[in-house]
Amino acid sequence: MKSATERRRTTFLRGHRAEWIALLFLVCKGYRPLARRYSAAGGEIDLIVARGGTIAFIEVKARGLMDDALIAITATKRRRFSRAARAWLSRNAWATSKTWRADAVFLANGRWPRHLVAAFELEID
Repeated sequence: MKSATERRRTTFLRGHRAEWIALLFLVCKGYRPLARRYSAAGGEIDLIVARGGTIAFIEVKARGLMDDALIAITATKRRRFSRAARAWLSRNAWATSKTWRADAVFLANGRWPRHLVAAFELEID
């Protein structure tokens, strides 16, 4: 049986791997990476990417089953994510003229990544 430390490390490494897969997937779709693992204001954004006039703040969720990944973004997570997005926007004035949205990339064993555009509303105001 794994210790709590081993489980945390395994979860951390799985998350790191999932973020790299999601980033490669998005780059293949024409997105340009702006930031990875951005943390501020008590929240974290896994990836921040741009394509055209849009800035997409990306939440990456990896689970054993796609359905589990789809329901993994809670209201608390959305609030923290939005706080971090506001902080990033306040530090990147050039992005204020762009369109912003909160996307998600879901990964599950044996499945292609699923990119959900505008997965949830950003609480920016």
